[in-house]
Amino acid sequence: MPVCPTIFVSSIRIVVVDENSMFRDGLANLLATQSDFEVVVATENPAIAIEHIRKSKPNIVLLGWPAASPGSQKVFAAIQDAKLSTRIIVLSGNEAKEDFVEAVKQGCCGIVPKQTSTELMLKSIRKVNAGEFWLDRATTAEVIRRLANRKGAGTLNSNVSSRLGVREQSSPLSQREREIVALVAQGFKNKEMAERMFISEQTVKNHLHNIFDKLGVSDRLELALYAIHHNLHDAPGA
Repeated sequence: MPVCPTIFVSSIRIVVVDENSMFRDGLANLLATQSDFEVVVATENPAIAIEHIRKSKPNIVLLGWPAASPGSQKVFAAIQDAKLSTRIIVLSGNEAKEDFVEAVKQGCCGIVPKQTSTELMLKSIRKVNAGEFWLDRATTAEVIRRLANRKGAGTLNSNVSSRLGVREQSSPLSQREREIVALVAQGFKNKEMAERMFISEQTVKNHLHNIFDKLGVSDRLELALYAIHHNLHDAPGA
């Protein structure tokens, strides 16, 4: 997926940052059992994590703190300042949805509950390393809704904005396509869009397929972020 560019390496280098030693060490031990993973360091100290991030340039950082916390802010800033392609996955506990919005604004590529299954934890790391976003549907809808309500482009981390902004459309969006983009960014589902626009759900799907091709996006979250960044989330007629 274009938002989180892919880098092909022999192993996925991972930094784990979490203050809970039992969870942190257990996760590090789990990751170490995977032949395609290499745990660079597992620590509770953001300064130590940043030192290893700058030195080792890991592919993935698993961040177990709320995105708005001082420690997390330092990690996000260090990666951005060094212009690294390192992708951050936030490991969520009981944080409010607002913190998920903050995580996306700062440029994380995934949000994974700490209580998720082993299978999904490993899958999320591999998917994010391959350049995809990893958010569940409920979180995606909430992030889209809250970002759209904040008037868009200015709310996004400059690193995210630059990656969204470099894309060029293969051809201009039609008025109907712009309406659909705006509705996606506002959190509407295909069926709801079809009812609102007096068209079939299949027609909505066809329009989305064409929009994805034109904008070079792969899913609804990335389309919504693109729309918000380019102020398409409140397009006329939507």
